[in-house]
Parts: sequence; structure tokens; C-alpha cells
Amino acid sequence: MAKECDENLLEIVHGFQKCRNAFTAIGDETRQLILLVLLESDLSGIRVGEIAEKAHLTRPSVSHHLQILKESGIVAMRKEGTKNYYYLSVDGTQWKEIADLINLIYASIRHISSQP
Repeated sequence: MAKECDENLLEIVHGFQKCRNAFTAIGDETRQLILLVLLESDLSGIRVGEIAEKAHLTRPSVSHHLQILKESGIVAMRKEGTKNYYYLSVDGTQWKEIADLINLIYASIRHISSQP
């Protein structure tokens, strides 16, 4: 039983390392607002100007925050000619890695709390 707990802890530590940039990225309120705008748009993407308008932010601010979200693997971009469209990354594994980590932590807590 202790070996299983140790393996879970190692997996959680590894998960935190893999998700660190994503947690930092989504921990910022402005980036959370941008993520909400992206969630409201269709997954084909939305341009910086539209995000800025909907989030009531400046274009430079949106561009800065999108770059951080992009580098963390949470947001992706596609080009159409000279236009860039941003959308929540579904192809990458970052969202799944975050979900898996949270589920592992939750399962570990439930396991610990069920101990006599």
C-alpha cells in the first residue's frame, strides 16, 4: 500500500512539473478572461482585435497574454494569409495533462480520507 502511495506522489510531482507553465498561465485573471472569450467563440479561432473588444483590453495586452498562453500549450494559433486566429488548443495534451493531474490528486485525497 505504501508503495502505491509513493508511486502516486511521484506521479503527482511529475504532473506538477509538466503542468507548471499551464498553471502559471491560467492563474492570471486577465488570461482567464481571455480564455473565457475563447471559450465563447467557436473553435475555429478569433483574432486579437475581437478578443480585445470582447474582453475590454488593449490589443498589445491581449497579444502579450496570448503569447504566454500559447507558450504554455493552452492556446494555439492558425494563420490565414496575414491574419492570425487564436483558439483553445485541443490537439495538444496540456488540457488533458491538467485534468489527469487534478483527477490523480482527487483520487489520492479520497483514498487517504477513506483510510481507517
